[in-house]
Amino acid sequence: AIAKIIEVSAASPTSFDDAVKDAYNEVAQSVRNVKSVYVQDFIYEPGEAGETGGRFRVHCKVTFMVENANA
Repeated sequence: AIAKIIEVSAASPTSFDDAVKDAYNEVAQSVRNVKSVYVQDFIYEPGEAGETGGRFRVHCKVTFMVENANA
């Protein structure tokens, strides 16, 4: 079996947890057999002066299994 790893970034205005879920959900729309999501970086981006809140950003490595067309 062969696994591939892709890198993705996602952000959420509410939490790191939601950002990770958003990353997974976005990848799962076009990639099958996702096996894991490894969060490489957690980054909080504060809003501009006068804004409330900020953004929770994650950089992830997503591992999925490659299907063998010859099997």
